[in-house]
Amino acid sequence: MASLPAELIAILIQTVNIYLFILLVRVLLSWFPNLDWSNPVLSSVSAITDPYLNAFRGLIPPLGGLDLSAIVAFLALQLLTKLMESSLNYL
Repeated sequence: MASLPAELIAILIQTVNIYLFILLVRVLLSWFPNLDWSNPVLSSVSAITDPYLNAFRGLIPPLGGLDLSAIVAFLALQLLTKLMESSLNYL
């Protein structure tokens, strides 16, 4: 039987993975400039992901019109996931 901290970390890992998927959807949708962001589904995706992305946009300015902050945001979440997975080995 798994311990409670291990189960909580596993739930956090799943949550981060779901957020990574939503973030990927947001980045892919940004390639289509004609989308109606007032659509409830699109505005929800934007509302969920934009605060996180804005934190990185403030640190990394666009380079030639290309927003590299999403790449750093993905890497940060991947690093968090790997750290949580490695902590499971110590519980």
